[in-house]
Amino acid sequence: MGGMCLGSLVFPRAVSVARHPLRAYAAIETGIGVLGILALFLIPLAGRVYTSWTGSGWNGFLPRGAVAVVCLLPPTLLMGATLPALARQTTGAAALGLLYGANISGAVLGSLLAGFYLLRAYDVAAATYVGAAVNAAMALLAVILAMAGQARSMTAAAQPSGAPSTDRLVYVAIALSGFCALAAEAIWTRTLGLLLGASVYTLSIILAVFLLGLGIGSGAASLLSRYIARPRAALGGCQLLLAGAIAWTAYALSASLPYWPVDPSISQNIRFTFELDLARAFWALLPSTILWGASFPLALAAAAPGKPDSGGLMAGVYAANTLGAIAGALAASLLLIGWLGSQLAQQLLIALSAVSALLLLPRRWIVAVSAGVFCIYTVPPVSKLLIAYGRYAATWAGKTEIVYAREGVNSSVAVSRFPNGALTFHVAGKIQASTVPRDMRLQRMLGHLTTLTAAHPRSILVIGCGAGITAGAASLDPHVEREAIVEIEPLAPKVASAYFGQANFEVLRNPKVQVRIDDGRHFLLTSKEKFDGITVDPLDPWVKGAANLYTEEFFQVMKRRLNPGGAVTVYIQLFETNQDAVKSALATFFEVFPNGTLWGNTYEGQGHDMVLLGQAEPLRIDLDAMENRIDYRGDSKLAQSLAEVGINSPVDLFATYAGRASDLKGWLAGAAINRDRNLRMEYLAGFGLDRDDAPAIYASILAHRRFPPDIFFSAEGRVDSLRRQMDRRP
Repeated sequence: MGGMCLGSLVFPRAVSVARHPLRAYAAIETGIGVLGILALFLIPLAGRVYTSWTGSGWNGFLPRGAVAVVCLLPPTLLMGATLPALARQTTGAAALGLLYGANISGAVLGSLLAGFYLLRAYDVAAATYVGAAVNAAMALLAVILAMAGQARSMTAAAQPSGAPSTDRLVYVAIALSGFCALAAEAIWTRTLGLLLGASVYTLSIILAVFLLGLGIGSGAASLLSRYIARPRAALGGCQLLLAGAIAWTAYALSASLPYWPVDPSISQNIRFTFELDLARAFWALLPSTILWGASFPLALAAAAPGKPDSGGLMAGVYAANTLGAIAGALAASLLLIGWLGSQLAQQLLIALSAVSALLLLPRRWIVAVSAGVFCIYTVPPVSKLLIAYGRYAATWAGKTEIVYAREGVNSSVAVSRFPNGALTFHVAGKIQASTVPRDMRLQRMLGHLTTLTAAHPRSILVIGCGAGITAGAASLDPHVEREAIVEIEPLAPKVASAYFGQANFEVLRNPKVQVRIDDGRHFLLTSKEKFDGITVDPLDPWVKGAANLYTEEFFQVMKRRLNPGGAVTVYIQLFETNQDAVKSALATFFEVFPNGTLWGNTYEGQGHDMVLLGQAEPLRIDLDAMENRIDYRGDSKLAQSLAEVGINSPVDLFATYAGRASDLKGWLAGAAINRDRNLRMEYLAGFGLDRDDAPAIYASILAHRRFPPDIFFSAEGRVDSLRRQMDRRP
């Protein structure tokens, strides 16, 4: 957005009005296409340079911004120049508004085409080439039209209309409008991500609906502006109505929609889910987005008098709106949500809309103030039920007590308690950990398999704190000398310590444990540390961003960060996904760790979720040594941890073996490899978020399992016991 703002400001000053606008537009479109393709090669190069010299944690924040500037500023600067260039071919504020609306309509199509087809079926490169091809086609069309003489003459386009206007309040008002629009989009996208589930498809729907509302409002206001005698007053009225519209959306998202009696899993047809999501997004977002869309052409009409250059007029209003939008996006994302919370942040936006109306309608100050105060009063706090249970909020109403709920900088965190006393840890509207037996078993398996299978587990890295149970299990191994927990949301460790201390063995107060606030992938890319064991427990595979921790490139980074004899474990979810996504995760892991193995966690005798275990060397497990190491007879903390989840011997633990790469070669044939440029897994998983195929997926994996005599050995007959137990249990 910064590039687009600069582009709109620079174009009128850098390109003379004497130059043919369509030829200038053709050159701009060509440049965008070329720079877009160059970015495919520049971004990986910039990434390698960045990771070679920057640091982890907050030290990398500003350098990341610098990389974004280098990669994104050139093409976006040209994008910002397109509207001012075309505006020089247009006469009148109404036509300029329609031009803006047409631009937004294209953005709606682009977001849906990219989100639902190009990125799902192909990858970033293919989507970029399609975009560049569209740029080239538009450039060619512009040249043809210019040569055919079908463009309006610059003399006609540059005629001033009306008396000169020096009212800068119009620019202030449209800047405040942009601030509120993008701040609200950041807040509402996060809340809708809870309500609908933050898959790549949901985010495409939210963006498309937001843009569609802007387009509808812009088109309608452009047509009406021809008949509006006082566009400045109309713009002020629009801002006043926005105070009510923001209140409408705030109420719908926080106090109404979460309690609609909707069970997303009632149908496993993903089309039904998308239709339901689309309807709820329209219901919540349309009133405010239509009014924000209408604000732009009304601002053009109000600022038009005295502006002989249509391109300059478009550039000035567009730049003011975009500058406000940049400030709003940054303020909401980095400050308002985490500092004030959604309720106070939305109340602030209502107040700013009322102030904007007051600037343009000073004689209506009583109305503006009264409306603002009333609308502020109606904004409810975000639903705790929504923070905890997200898209399934309505189905959980009254079933648990939510003892903690708060919005953090990156994610919303909650803790709920069942009537039997079991605690559940929620992140982003999803259950991420709990003290329920099946979850405790999985979390303890992740931690203990990491340390027990590593040759010398002196240093352990845990990516994702959650409730701290996995980290706590890993910390119990007496060989572990230091443990790092990397967590992106600062609230998570605090909540884990306050509510789950008993379950996680007070790991966050353990002197050998250090918490790093950072994105796990970023930490591994930028840190120079190496570890003997790494365990990763990401968000659900359909959540946008989770697939970054399952890519071939990330697994390669994990492998490079292992000391000789080290081991990695990765959580694999079988529920709320589909078989294709599970196959993608397994096939990608085995590409990097060909000696990798799979371990199952069952619920009521059926598959529920799994653990992937990988190491550079072939896996060898001495069951006798494991017996001594765990020390059941000595009642060690490690033995206590395993016994609490029903694992009373090494045979119990390793009987969860579910297969390895060589067993599953046929089953994984043709599976999509999840890479940085395609993130295939999250697009596949996004079609299965309402499914519960875990038992069937697990059964199909076990059908290929063979007992591995080269992995387990024992001088005391434990291999035979292990074989018998594996034959008995699923």
